[in-house]
Amino acid sequence: MKVEARLFDITTAFFIVSAIVYGFWAKEPVGLIGLILSAGLSMIIGSYFHFVARRTQQRAEDDPDAEISDGAGELGFFSPGSYWPVGVAASAALCALAMAFWQVWLLVIGVVLLLLTVGGLIFEYHTRPNVTE
Repeated sequence: MKVEARLFDITTAFFIVSAIVYGFWAKEPVGLIGLILSAGLSMIIGSYFHFVARRTQQRAEDDPDAEISDGAGELGFFSPGSYWPVGVAASAALCALAMAFWQVWLLVIGVVLLLLTVGGLIFEYHTRPNVTE
């Protein structure tokens, strides 16, 4: 996680320097605000990666002397045949269209569909706990 944190630190520094140069050069507030907000967002992600990196064990990607075989093994479980991501993408697109055309009724429908599809994605492989009484 240290590598990812360093990348976002560099990105944050780039946006801050760009905002300073743009502020003196362009004298236009909208682009300056966009660069400042971009720096803030990348700083949030970078600080999250710093936070997580302190609490997890060192990965092979963080060790400069690591071998390729150090990173071998199972990375996690990824569903091979799930249709929920398609539903999440479609409902997010519906929300974006509703906001673009400012149709509040369509935005409400899109948010409800988005919550349902995200819930379906999260609980796709959830089974109830075994209760033996």
